[in-house]
Amino acid sequence: MSTASSLLRPRDGDALRSELRRTASQAQVPVVFAGEVKNGHLHLSEFLGTRTNGLSGVVVPPRAGLGGRALDEARPVTVADYASASSITHHFDRPVLSEGLRSILAVPVVVGGAARAVLYGAVRERSRFGDRVVSAFVHAATRLASEITVRDEVDRRVAMLGYLCSDTKSPIAGTEVREIHAELRALARNVDDAGLQQQLRGLSDRLASALVGKSSSDTVVTLSARETDVLSYVALGCTNAEIARRLAVGSETVKSYLRSAMNKLDVNSRHEAVIVARKLGLLP
Repeated sequence: MSTASSLLRPRDGDALRSELRRTASQAQVPVVFAGEVKNGHLHLSEFLGTRTNGLSGVVVPPRAGLGGRALDEARPVTVADYASASSITHHFDRPVLSEGLRSILAVPVVVGGAARAVLYGAVRERSRFGDRVVSAFVHAATRLASEITVRDEVDRRVAMLGYLCSDTKSPIAGTEVREIHAELRALARNVDDAGLQQQLRGLSDRLASALVGKSSSDTVVTLSARETDVLSYVALGCTNAEIARRLAVGSETVKSYLRSAMNKLDVNSRHEAVIVARKLGLLP
């Protein structure tokens, strides 16, 4: 049965594939491939520029081959001539050499000290990768690591809601739910994936409306994303200066969003704005 977390989290493989295409274009490397780490083993699944299916579905354990070494050491590893390299094991010579690959770079996507995926770049002649190519793959791995970190945090927050929402009458639980609501919106501001950003905001809106028994279609007032962001922090007791710091905007900008929200809600104070927004299901 699907959980709220599994429904929210897009497939990490989709993000991996997108980043692989972007990196292939930036680095101008003819062959790129990648895979996710599952149960400690690397599963190759994404390929661009390959001529055979020999590498498809290959499972790489830690320390085996080039990718296994990158997986184990959690750092980039490269060989100028795969066939004669003495720094790696040769468990996968048949699929690699059948593809005609010689010079290969493997860069792990490291999250919390552990590799979650590995990106490869390869050429079919003996050479050494320049700094520009290595840098492109390292930046790609860093972007993916940030994306996966955000997704992991979303999963953690959604899991917390599982037991908090069953006890929202508790003052402690209610405060936690409001903090999670604000943090979900903060996560939405910090992700590049537009689809994930929309899902995060949608989840925070559903959380707010569910706690007061209203759906979004019942609400006649519509606040902008920024207005809701500001009110979510007002609900936590934050000052304008604290909100400005958390949203990385100026205090006057916060005041502007707050005034706009108050006008829409037809209230005269920030306290009233929070009360009315909660009644309308716009805030938890």
